[in-house]
Amino acid sequence: MKPSTTQLLLAGAGLTLALPHMDSPRQRLLNGLSLPSKYSSQNTKPYTPEHKDPNDNFVDPIGEDLDPLPWRNGLGASVLGPWNKERSRQNPDLVRPPSSDHGNLANMRWSFADSHIRIEEGGWTRQTTIRELPTSVELAGVNMRLDPGTIRELHWHKEAEWAYVLDGEVRITGIDYEGGNFIDDLKKGDLWYFPSGVPHSLQGLGENGTEFLLIFDDGHFSEESTFVLTDWLAHTPKSVIAKNFHLAPEVFANLPKGEKYIFRGSQPGSIDEERPTGSEVKKSKYKFTHKFLDQEPHKTSGGQVRIADSTNFEISKTIAAAHAIIEPGAVREMHWHPTADEWSFFIKGQARVTIFASEGNARTFNYGPGDVGIVPKNMGHFVENIGDEPLEMLEIFRADKFRDFSLFQWMGETPQRMVIDTMFADDKENGEKFWKKVKDAHKDEITKP
Repeated sequence: MKPSTTQLLLAGAGLTLALPHMDSPRQRLLNGLSLPSKYSSQNTKPYTPEHKDPNDNFVDPIGEDLDPLPWRNGLGASVLGPWNKERSRQNPDLVRPPSSDHGNLANMRWSFADSHIRIEEGGWTRQTTIRELPTSVELAGVNMRLDPGTIRELHWHKEAEWAYVLDGEVRITGIDYEGGNFIDDLKKGDLWYFPSGVPHSLQGLGENGTEFLLIFDDGHFSEESTFVLTDWLAHTPKSVIAKNFHLAPEVFANLPKGEKYIFRGSQPGSIDEERPTGSEVKKSKYKFTHKFLDQEPHKTSGGQVRIADSTNFEISKTIAAAHAIIEPGAVREMHWHPTADEWSFFIKGQARVTIFASEGNARTFNYGPGDVGIVPKNMGHFVENIGDEPLEMLEIFRADKFRDFSLFQWMGETPQRMVIDTMFADDKENGEKFWKKVKDAHKDEITKP
């Protein structure tokens, strides 16, 4: 049967629609051609052959709805093979690295969006450890969600646990090394810390439950390796359990046959209603929680910073952290950390970070919400907000105290002659301008000119 005239016309129209417009800016670039004059208004846009930027200014491809392509200052070429536009927009400085990038550097970025999610009754969990991100040597992170009433069951682990509440409300319970119990209800921006081996539980509260970030002081940590109460009892003879609790074995006939891990529980009452009241029960004398965002922030020219470490959160002996808000266009100043790797978690906004690893090696990475960044100890770096909203992030360290060295402050604390001879030996005029700027050794952790 021959196709009708109408069918032929429709098929031809479909083929026409499927063909790329050969004179479109995108198609010309893909073919390695320059743009015609009618597109002259676009000639200086980033990611085109004609674009020039010797200073490597940041570009926000997401906010500006741009498709990053590997063109830089007259160098590069189009992409002819498979192209993931969305991933390239999330990593514009990998697609077109700054001209200052050089050499080899291990990957320092991972997104929780790429982590496997373990789905349970009323909640879920996912992790970023040395298995997902090989440079995450000193710390591991777990992102967990619990619905209202959902319980992360009674457990403990050999690693210390530090946590930041991302949203909602959560109740924590446990006992300390001396047998004292503690219970507290936490909200967004609060912290808790459990030293190694301290048994505890977590439960979602309120209308929406909770979501939080857990940090463990060993990059090899795994959520699968925690010591869980129901798992232990399931692998202990009931005769022994009965002896331990001075009850008949029949009492334990219906114990869970394996770990419950995350499960829906009953709705809790107030802390006063729930607090144990036995004859030998005692409250812990230690404070395992901290109201991080209730701290008065240290305000800078480009944002604000809060720090929580063993000086103001005494129990937290192995984890120190900073909470930073970086305004659009501002920079977490050039600096390094002398005693611990930085494990960064990005809560909101878009950032680029260039890491200097010595021996001429430097690489730039981009980060967005839910991303994890690593900066090994002593490697120089900055964090620049390249988006149009404030950048919110956590800097976390396996250390008792937060420590960093500011490049700006170092310059001002160094003799003028030494600074100018090092940086401006052939340009004394600009050397004097530089010295006038740094001589007061002002430390501006988040700076905005």
